[in-house]
Amino acid sequence: MKRSITLFFLLAVISLVSGQNTKKDKQQIPAPKTTSTQIISAKSAAQKNQVLKDSIKKNKEVVEIQEKKIDSLVTVLGIFKPFKKEAHASYYADKFTGKKTASGSRFDNNKYTAAHKRLPFGTKVRVTNEKNGKSVVVEITDRGPFVKAREIDLSKRAFMDIASNKGSGGMLVTIEVMDK
Repeated sequence: MKRSITLFFLLAVISLVSGQNTKKDKQQIPAPKTTSTQIISAKSAAQKNQVLKDSIKKNKEVVEIQEKKIDSLVTVLGIFKPFKKEAHASYYADKFTGKKTASGSRFDNNKYTAAHKRLPFGTKVRVTNEKNGKSVVVEITDRGPFVKAREIDLSKRAFMDIASNKGSGGMLVTIEVMDK
């Protein structure tokens, strides 16, 4: 009987001591404090490492592409004011590639540019397809279209990015102008 009481007492003491040690251990170990800047810098460092691991012999090109994406993200985050709804949009023919635009720059069908009758050159415009909700941000670099019913001419790349039917030559869009 004394033996069972002694064993019980020993087990109780051991459990109390071990329970107190774990509580002390938990209290003594503070949680690591991280600031938002540390988290952001850790994420950007991880992204840079991923870029360098993925790109073999092309480190410079990948870094440039990443910077361009950041610039376009800033452009997209601008405030856009509604300009016109249910406007008819079309796209440039391939024969205009390489020709000078009204602003003086060379036209490229692979860039995100557009022609408008009245908007100033350099204006950033968000064009949204009303059927599928896809949108693209383009810069006004030319005058036109010279058809009365059409409001805006997009480069072929911009048009195909938002088109629901790739075979069509026109679509109804909503035009929003970036507020400066």
